Amino acid sequence: MRVVILSKALVAGAYQRKLEEIARLGVTLTALVPPSWREPRVGVVRLERRYTAGYRLEAIPIALNGRHHLHFYPTLGRVLRQLRPEVFHIDEESFNLATFQAMRLGVALGARCCFYNYANIERNYPPPFNLFERYSFRHAAHALACNQEAAQIIRRHGYHGPLTIVPQIGVDPELFVPATAAERAPATGSNGAAPFVVGYLGRLVPEKGVLDLVDAVARLPAHVRLRLIGDGSQRPAIARQIARLGLDARVELLSAVSSTAVPAALRALDVLVLPSRTTSSWKEQFGRVLIEAMSCAVPVVGSSSGEIPAVIGEAGLVYPEGDVAALAEALARLAHDAALRQALARRGRERVLAHFTQAAIARRHVAVYQAMHEHARPVQ
Repeated sequence: MRVVILSKALVAGAYQRKLEEIARLGVTLTALVPPSWREPRVGVVRLERRYTAGYRLEAIPIALNGRHHLHFYPTLGRVLRQLRPEVFHIDEESFNLATFQAMRLGVALGARCCFYNYANIERNYPPPFNLFERYSFRHAAHALACNQEAAQIIRRHGYHGPLTIVPQIGVDPELFVPATAAERAPATGSNGAAPFVVGYLGRLVPEKGVLDLVDAVARLPAHVRLRLIGDGSQRPAIARQIARLGLDARVELLSAVSSTAVPAALRALDVLVLPSRTTSSWKEQFGRVLIEAMSCAVPVVGSSSGEIPAVIGEAGLVYPEGDVAALAEALARLAHDAALRQALARRGRERVLAHFTQAAIARRHVAVYQAMHEHARPVQ
């Protein structure tokens, strides 16, 4: 079975591990990616070639880079005519121009096509995006959705074909491994107490709620430290808040790291927090960093925004989004209860191994591809 995946997400090297797992299952696979992706309010992510065994990874030109709904690929038609895919996985939302472009080209070549929706906020798209969505719904052999809300929105908007809920990317449990005993050995601070390191890793933008996390740490004892790793438009405001609260000695504000450096960054934390806040146009669609931390046996705390509670399950603590006092209380519990930290660390690793590994996600994707190829609905 010849499968082509078109995906800007796969510029990240760590995400490519899923492709190796898909190829290992007997799929003749080509991944088409842009040379880079310009993430709005964050910056440019350049293509990393990290996991490339068993399949073909090809960079193709992208137009309107950074425009989530308007980018497209000028040479895509020529490339597809060379590859002649039987299954074409368009790793984009149903209403994007890139999806419309790719779906038309794929259908014209006789490929069975699918799209991938994250969007979990109900909205009616204006022209031409509503037309793109209708075209995708009419011509897709399958739909993939990241979460239950996204799947429900697709159905309400009129998609009636086969649909599978599956995470876009899994975690490599051999890369995202728990810290060794030596790495876990605490360093003693000047007051005799070992620092307790709370961390955040991701985009520094308002909807991620990082200011809430800074405010929460300000309510905790001095041995509780905060490490923020990321870039984005809110970085200056976060730096000002740190200074205003007199937290300069307790908070590290570090630049984003490459995808393959994420495991080491996570293992250096005592707890990972995802303090996302729902806005009128966004809520957390999955929270990938949660499963990465869980795989590293790092306890996680997340807000109640979007899909976060479903991802965490019983393997972490969830607090009402925007409630700084509740977040501070959750962190205080973890800082003072080593047994709770150990229990959550164990549950988190077990949950990832059961549901979120790259191999598990690859198997679910291949089951969809096979069903598309055979014109049948997969077993849910």
